[in-house]
Amino acid sequence: MRFHNQIFIALILGAVVGALTSADTRLFGIQLLAIHDTVGSLFVNALKMVVVPLITSALIAAMINMAGGRDLGRLGIKTLTWYFATTTLAVLTALVLFNVMTPGIVDGQPAGERLGLATQTDAVVAGMAERGAGDFAGIILQLFPPNIIQAGAEGQLLGLIVFSILFGMFLRNQQGQAAETLKQVIVGFYDTMVAITLFIVRFAPIGVYALIARTVTQTGYDAIEPLAWFFFTVLIALFIHAFVVLPILIRLLARRSPGRHIQAMTPALLTAFSSASSSATLPLTMECTEQRAGVSNRTTSFVLPLGATVNMDGTALYECAAVLFIAQAYGLDLSLSSQALIVVVAILTSIGVAGIPSASLVAITLILTTVGLPAEAIGLILATDRILDMARTAVNIWGDSVGAVIIGRSEGEEGILDVPVSEMEQRHQMNQRG
Repeated sequence: MRFHNQIFIALILGAVVGALTSADTRLFGIQLLAIHDTVGSLFVNALKMVVVPLITSALIAAMINMAGGRDLGRLGIKTLTWYFATTTLAVLTALVLFNVMTPGIVDGQPAGERLGLATQTDAVVAGMAERGAGDFAGIILQLFPPNIIQAGAEGQLLGLIVFSILFGMFLRNQQGQAAETLKQVIVGFYDTMVAITLFIVRFAPIGVYALIARTVTQTGYDAIEPLAWFFFTVLIALFIHAFVVLPILIRLLARRSPGRHIQAMTPALLTAFSSASSSATLPLTMECTEQRAGVSNRTTSFVLPLGATVNMDGTALYECAAVLFIAQAYGLDLSLSSQALIVVVAILTSIGVAGIPSASLVAITLILTTVGLPAEAIGLILATDRILDMARTAVNIWGDSVGAVIIGRSEGEEGILDVPVSEMEQRHQMNQRG
């Protein structure tokens, strides 16, 4: 059975079981609500467990595998500038849309009570009241923690990101058997962490069932309306970024047809949507960008592998949207400084999110903690996460490919999207034969 079908069945089963049971229902003498609460908490804890090793190893491995030194100059600056700019635009899109549509507010009231948050609201509001502009100084200081081990233990991911990038850059330039061995160890460690994360994500249907059953048992079906608004608001934000913002950039910066590029990237986009994995889709993304869009191998081999790790437009948008929705559900009136903090943290944490299904859930737990919200609140959005994960992964791939087109054009490449896709493939085949 396909994974998203398992999620849907778990969602329906959890809703049915939650509706048919109460807080006093027992199974073999144990409260069923306690079982659901324990299982759901175990899944959330497992996601939090892999935060530090997964993101740290992903970034170091990406820096180790980066292309030759000559590409770290002009091409590297263009690539990183593009990634930072589009990720910022994506996060700002979510920020504006969620402030306008406020899906966490239902009938003029915070959706927290419908979502079973009433017992925690007072404590969260009190904690958020202590946060303000001074948090910016704290964020800056977190970029260079005095104790990297302590930073990891406390979940200060920003310092780990900076350390991992620096470590990977300098290790990449080291020579000798010891350095090569260390590189292989880190890459192997990253592959292992990806496998562990995928193993944990396989239990997502069980986690979704338990969390939904717990919520419905406590609140009934009142939680459906705010979740539906959250779901559609995220889809609208993703649509605006993918089909309004990025096509405008292709037209203005690359002077090429967005429609033709969509046609060229269709196989990769469909694969990304169905697999919900940027990393798994990377080979097909590179093939479509090079053979169907006409971007050179030099550009695709540098821009796309790096983008699969550090360029997550859809993921950053979703992280910001999820945190804003949860804050609205708690009834928090976030100040401009608090919202700016969310934007900054969403951009930075999206850099370290591995390109595998549901990896953004790991980063969201950290952002919630950073802005003073309980990490357990992530359980509210798990019911809608799978479809949104598929959609935002496709947006991630689309953003990478658009960047490759624009950067390739800025490097003087003339054969990009200048003929229909069918002719582009024929041209590529002829070049290979020649």
